[in-house]
Amino acid sequence: MSHTAGVRVLLVEDEDRLARLVQEGLRNEDGIDVDLERDGVSGLWRATEGTYDAIVLDIMLPEKNGYQICRELRQAEDWTPILMLTAKDGEFDEAEALDIGADDYLRKPFSLVVLAARLRALVRRGAPARPAVLSCGTLLLDPALSQVTRDGETIELSRREFSLLETLMRAGGSVMSKQQLLDRVWGMDDEPASNVVEVYIRYLRQKIDDPFADDGHQPIIATVRGAGYRLVDDTEAASAGQVERR
Repeated sequence: MSHTAGVRVLLVEDEDRLARLVQEGLRNEDGIDVDLERDGVSGLWRATEGTYDAIVLDIMLPEKNGYQICRELRQAEDWTPILMLTAKDGEFDEAEALDIGADDYLRKPFSLVVLAARLRALVRRGAPARPAVLSCGTLLLDPALSQVTRDGETIELSRREFSLLETLMRAGGSVMSKQQLLDRVWGMDDEPASNVVEVYIRYLRQKIDDPFADDGHQPIIATVRGAGYRLVDDTEAASAGQVERR
């Protein structure tokens, strides 16, 4: 018996041939029950009226795009795992999808095998309730509004910086390796420079840590030697010899 038997997925995709291939492929190969909608308004209605283990959203949809659907679901505190289908050459699609609350993304054209594997991972992870606003000490990040503040002061971030910070905040203080950050923020299909994570960590520190040092705040971004990066609360003490602030 398939471990995805009984799983319900909502697919919102307006390209008829692709939609049918995905619907039939997931049903036949993985036993996943797939409901299909072809426009954004119908997709949002089905998502709010039905109960699903995961939602697959195309970005470019008639009437209401995938970003709008995702944003409205998250604003309604619906945390059903969402995988967004992005244009192959959409440079900022992935960051935008993560910024507004999507859990994963996949570029077109894609393999049905890979899509099924991503969906299995999302279903295993489940849909725990997540706060509308993420916090780490006095640092607040609102995915729906794409807004970051510390001590009530607004901090302007680029899309990539925002996505990196959100990924670290969603880790809840756990260490994220360089490879995990590359996969999550830049995508497996990208070929970023080898030091791109370090570069963007430095950018973030210059915006969320350095300006607040004079007010007595401790840095929030910590380097875990040999492991990666994590966020620490203002009042959390670094473990001697293991965590570096720089």
